Amino acid sequence: MAYLAPAEFVTKMVDAGESKLLMSTRDTLIRAYMAGAILALAAAFAVSVSVNTGNPLVGALLFPVGFCMLYLLGFDLLTGVFTLAPLAVMDKRPGATWNGVLRNWGLVFTGNFAGALTVAVFMAIIFTSGFTEAPNAIGQKIGHIGEGRTVGYAAHGAGGMLTLFIRAVMCNWMVSTGVVAAMMSTSVSGKVIAMWMPILVFFYMGFEHSIVNMYLFPSGLMLGGNFTFMDYMLWNEIPTVLGNLVGGLTFVGATLYSTHYKTGPKRRAA
Repeated sequence: MAYLAPAEFVTKMVDAGESKLLMSTRDTLIRAYMAGAILALAAAFAVSVSVNTGNPLVGALLFPVGFCMLYLLGFDLLTGVFTLAPLAVMDKRPGATWNGVLRNWGLVFTGNFAGALTVAVFMAIIFTSGFTEAPNAIGQKIGHIGEGRTVGYAAHGAGGMLTLFIRAVMCNWMVSTGVVAAMMSTSVSGKVIAMWMPILVFFYMGFEHSIVNMYLFPSGLMLGGNFTFMDYMLWNEIPTVLGNLVGGLTFVGATLYSTHYKTGPKRRAA
């Protein structure tokens, strides 16, 4: 499990950001679609495990399987490109611009949402036997998650919005650490172990992940959750996206870049 020093893997982060900005529209959308779909399936899996075992920790322990699969396959999550793409502009790489960053973020958001929505429809069909009966226990749980994390926040007003935003910041602090962790090793086993740890933390702590929510909340609406699409957008998805952006870019991307890539001058010996 060969380990790369921080200066080495942060260089890989900047290279990855440049690569994502220069990627074709077709490839960006395909990779984002598949990432959203795989992460959504992992979320459905984790909720199923939690309901069937009665132990949320077991679901959290197993959820990272989806994250590991999608990154080993070279697919892209919005939370990851929030962290990586701006580094190419900060490093003044050829062709890297802020307009390119916004284009990349928009395409990845679209692809992630389409992939997550596809799985939401598929799983809603499974949980209701083709919409012919009431949702099973897992489907009911997903509906309750949607209620608690939309109208539940709204009930607390500004305090609820602040809580939602901070949970989103904390989420992408961990998730982007997982993205970076994959670059710390040159072996599959090393990458998986490094990715698993921060993703486990984020999921068990109930932090807000914009792509996981692209599955949970549309699925919750299909399964009878007592909230609206506008509740989802205003009291979850939009603030979560903004919080994920702040968390990934500031606490992971910019921090690692500033101390391991653009290091400060060494102090003179006394």
